Amino acid sequence: MKSGILNIHKPTGVTSFDVVAKVRKAAAMKRVGHAGTLDPLASGVLLVCLGQATRVISYLQDAPKVYRAEIKLGERTDTYDAEGQVVEMLPVPDVLDLERFVGDILQTPPLYSALKREGRPLYDYARKGQTVEVEPRLVHVERIELLSWQPPLASIAVHCGKGTYIRSLANDLGGHLTALVREAVGDFHLASALTLDRLDAWENELMPISAALPRLPRVTVSTAEAARLRNGLRLPLPEPEAIALDESGREVAILRDGQPKIVFGEGG
Repeated sequence: MKSGILNIHKPTGVTSFDVVAKVRKAAAMKRVGHAGTLDPLASGVLLVCLGQATRVISYLQDAPKVYRAEIKLGERTDTYDAEGQVVEMLPVPDVLDLERFVGDILQTPPLYSALKREGRPLYDYARKGQTVEVEPRLVHVERIELLSWQPPLASIAVHCGKGTYIRSLANDLGGHLTALVREAVGDFHLASALTLDRLDAWENELMPISAALPRLPRVTVSTAEAARLRNGLRLPLPEPEAIALDESGREVAILRDGQPKIVFGEGG
């Protein structure tokens, strides 16, 4: 069974789960998952992990992201995007103040989102008309670029960290999201993404598990050391965190202070 990461270009109109289902079918594998939901309205980079690569999903989720968004100012909706009902009309500003959303900011996730509360996604509460309090949380926005401004429409590029909702940003600006493209997740870019009509070539596009860990030091271990790590035994290393590769370049384990944190089987 092959393991690795696929950089998929998710089109609009399909869910992230739909993409995972298509990859499962194409690869004839059950152990498949994605590393960060894109709404049906959105398109762009969706990282899909196969086999043992599902163990590094959290690393991919932590990677910085780049979005290109179109926002219509003056109309807030209940879903914070164009698929919702207008709930508030506001004056369209002459100038957009984007700088106040740069840095570490508190952001309230949309009620219509996959974020879970007591085991249920928030959208489940919203669709049933149930009231639930959504706590603001700290997110990081590296920078925002204004690409075009033709009131009431603004096009922006957002460079941000984990957990940032561009729909919430649109709502906080006094409008709603009309289009969204995820252009990059870490070192994975839209220009090199695999489209769904080319899924039959998935094996040629499969990236190694180590591609999810570009900043971690690589350490090559012997066959005997690889066996020790796969048995959960410690391997003294100078780096606080590293990825161990065997002599053929296959991933053996992610190590923290020499102790195996995540172990990959020989078949991965």
